Amino acid sequence: MNEDVLSSQWYQMRDQLKMWWSKLTESDLDQIDGERERLIGKLQEKYGYTRDKAMSEIERHLKAVKQTAQVR
Repeated sequence: MNEDVLSSQWYQMRDQLKMWWSKLTESDLDQIDGERERLIGKLQEKYGYTRDKAMSEIERHLKAVKQTAQVR
């Protein structure tokens, strides 16, 4: 799923992101505002992920969302 999809569906995905990464606060989500680079940075800050790990986790979760949407 590309960056455009993340930003275009940001408000619909906020609750899911909070379930996936409970350490992200509402303020964090407001700051991220659908920007992949900001999300990567917050995951590094809050979870101690490396950049590669953060990118991998984002892709893994977004891929699962995409597969779920295709099943419906």
